[in-house]
Amino acid sequence: MRLIFAGTPEFAAQALAALIAAGHDIPLVLTQPDRPAGRGMKLKASPVKTLALQHGLRVEQPERLKTPDTWAPIVEAAADLMIVAAYGLILPQGVLDIPRLGCVNIHASLLPRWRGAAPIQRAIEAGDTETGITLMQMDAGLDTGAMLSRAALPIAADDTAGSLHDKLALLGAREIVALLPRLEAGAVQAEAQDDSLATYAKKIGKADAAVDWRRPAGEIDHQVRAFNPAPGAFASWQGEAIKLWRARPAEGRGAPGEIVAVERDAVRVACGDGVLELLELQKAGAKRLPAAAFLAGSPLAVGQRFDPPDGGI
Repeated sequence: MRLIFAGTPEFAAQALAALIAAGHDIPLVLTQPDRPAGRGMKLKASPVKTLALQHGLRVEQPERLKTPDTWAPIVEAAADLMIVAAYGLILPQGVLDIPRLGCVNIHASLLPRWRGAAPIQRAIEAGDTETGITLMQMDAGLDTGAMLSRAALPIAADDTAGSLHDKLALLGAREIVALLPRLEAGAVQAEAQDDSLATYAKKIGKADAAVDWRRPAGEIDHQVRAFNPAPGAFASWQGEAIKLWRARPAEGRGAPGEIVAVERDAVRVACGDGVLELLELQKAGAKRLPAAAFLAGSPLAVGQRFDPPDGGI
């Protein structure tokens, strides 16, 4: 098929690579403008742009697509279909109508659950046991279009947002390649979403990553895994933020935030229900460290307490 591809991060690059390998004609790739990154804040190309240029594909990076004068490259591409994956720009109805077969989005959840910006993180945070990929015919709503294909994937007890992202990126790439021949042949039956079952995966803010020790240990474990690798769950210790990168819930009790045991490879902290074993931590400006190495430089003692969250414990 003749395709336009619109995407920006590594999740999208996996799908683009699969479409290239499958032999589709891709006259146009859309991606976000280069953004400052790293310590030097130098402009950095997106993973999608980098891959597209490696394959000699035309790349356009519009700041927005709100007016018809910005749509010219899309019209010129004369595509059968536009594939969209984590692009980052809203596509108005005028753009959705340009390709012969419209636009298909690769969404990292089992819609209608977790519409929105952060479906991978919110699924882990909520304690979901499965997620997946939905291929959706795009409309003007926020992830509200008819579903063309769904593929489920279990969420493992040790999955982080990073590990689940990688699994879903591969699944999404496989599913879009499998869908296209069926779509071209008219052999796909679209299924409307049940709006009554919809949940919204709002964008992640810093406040989402702040640990409240009054919550059950299992919920804090979900929080730690959901925000690994970014932005990183954190707890306050003597006025300093300590990021928690790996933990596991365990049996035990104590005052929320109290250190109830310090072991060679774990710090056990009491929660509202149960205990959380901290296995990998990071002080500001330092490296991520296993608990044993962290304790060597930052001794913690039984009976000490993490700072209370806003409002006190």
